[in-house]
Amino acid sequence: MPIEDHVESAHPSRANDYDSLAEAYAAENEAGIANAYYERPAILALAGEVSGRRILDAGCGSGPLSEALRDRGAVVSGIDNSAGMLELARRRLGEGADLRLADLRDPLPFDDGAFDDVVASLVLHYLEDWGPTLAELRRVLRTGGRLIVSVDHPFAIHALQRQAGRKVSYLQSYNWTEEWTMGGRTVPMSFWHRPLHEMTDAFTAARFRLAVISEPQPVPAARELFPDEFRALTTGPSFLFFVLDAG
Repeated sequence: MPIEDHVESAHPSRANDYDSLAEAYAAENEAGIANAYYERPAILALAGEVSGRRILDAGCGSGPLSEALRDRGAVVSGIDNSAGMLELARRRLGEGADLRLADLRDPLPFDDGAFDDVVASLVLHYLEDWGPTLAELRRVLRTGGRLIVSVDHPFAIHALQRQAGRKVSYLQSYNWTEEWTMGGRTVPMSFWHRPLHEMTDAFTAARFRLAVISEPQPVPAARELFPDEFRALTTGPSFLFFVLDAG
């Protein structure tokens, strides 16, 4: 999702209502440069060979990443806290897919060591406190498993906040909001900025070892399809990617 003008939400209790945006957001996710030509290919490249691996798609949305992993031979389970997005994922993946309504702030409905990998694609930046979530993701990973994460790049977010006139410190965590208008509906979206050192400290506290930190490029096919967006993604930060080992 391209980053737009930032505003303070007048209705924080209604923030992040993906149910009302499900169809329109899924369409954008399916074909837009940020997801289809940049973030999702980067996650798949970091995951590498996944045939036979048990993978949890934590925050699976409408299921495009789950489908891509399954097509590569993985055994995929998905969770999301939006019933509307999960319904779209079921249409995509079939009624037999292991898809569950779950909130990443709560205990997960899986046994210890149930997965070889967890992918958390653009979801952690919605959470104020990463500690309980990372502890649960570590619990459901087998020893030697991997957590593959993408988040809004803190350098990009903080620069936008400063450009918008907010007197905020990069070195401190803070909440920021924007309004997304999609499919004729406008919904306030709430996110959390945290500096890079707070991210890595949280990973370490949850007993993960940082294996990879990545700032990838979009796939070359995007150059002709989205020339302006391609130029922006290849010259400045947008998302930040991690591979973390559960040793």
